[in-house]
Amino acid sequence: MPGVSVLTSSGKGTSTNSNGYYEINVTEKDSIWFSYLNKPTIKFPVLSIKTPLQFDIALQISIPVLGEVKIRPPDYRLDSIRNREEYAKIFDYRKPGIKVGSSNFGAGVGFDLDEMVNMFRFKRNKSTLNFQKRLILQEQDKFIDHRFSKALVRRLTRLSGEELDSFMVSFRPNYLFASIASDYDFQKYILDSFGRFKKGLPPENPRKGKESEF
Repeated sequence: MPGVSVLTSSGKGTSTNSNGYYEINVTEKDSIWFSYLNKPTIKFPVLSIKTPLQFDIALQISIPVLGEVKIRPPDYRLDSIRNREEYAKIFDYRKPGIKVGSSNFGAGVGFDLDEMVNMFRFKRNKSTLNFQKRLILQEQDKFIDHRFSKALVRRLTRLSGEELDSFMVSFRPNYLFASIASDYDFQKYILDSFGRFKKGLPPENPRKGKESEF
C-alpha cells in the first residue's frame, strides 16, 4: 500500500513507495508503528521483531461509499451569493470610528468603548480592509468573466484557439463598463473590438479597457 507513514519512537520517519516498500534505520531500543489516514497501528518493539528485513504489516481500512454527486455548471449569481454569505463579516466590515450611544451608567449618552478599542487595533484593521479589497476585486473579476465569456465571444466573432485567447486578454473590459452596459452595448463593444482586433488595433475606447481605474 503506497503512502503509509512509517514512524519510530526515536523520531525517525518515512513512507511507503508506490509498491508499498520502505526502508528506515532503527536501534534496538526503538519501537516502530504505521499510520494511514490518521489511523495508527500499535507500536512494535524492534527487539520483538524476529525478521526485521521482512517485517510486513497488513492494514485494514474502510473506504466509504459516496452518495450521489451532482455536478452543476458554473453559476455566477449562486456562487456570488454563497461567497457573500461565507465572508459576510469581511464584506460588511467598516473601519472603526467613534460612536456616541446611550451611557451604560444611567441616563444620557456616552462613547462606544468597544468601537474605541477597535480603533487602535491598527494591524488587524489594515489586514481586514486589505482582505475585503481582495474579495471585492475577485468578485468584480468573476463578474467580468460572467459577462465577457468565451462562449459569448466565440458566438459573436467565430474566433477560436490562440486567437480567441489573445482577444480575451487584449479586449477584456473593465468592471465599470461590464456592470452598466446593456446587452446591446456590450455585444456591440465585442463586435467593434473584433473589427479592431482583425486590423491589429488596440481597444478604441480606453474607458472600457482593463487598465482604466475608477
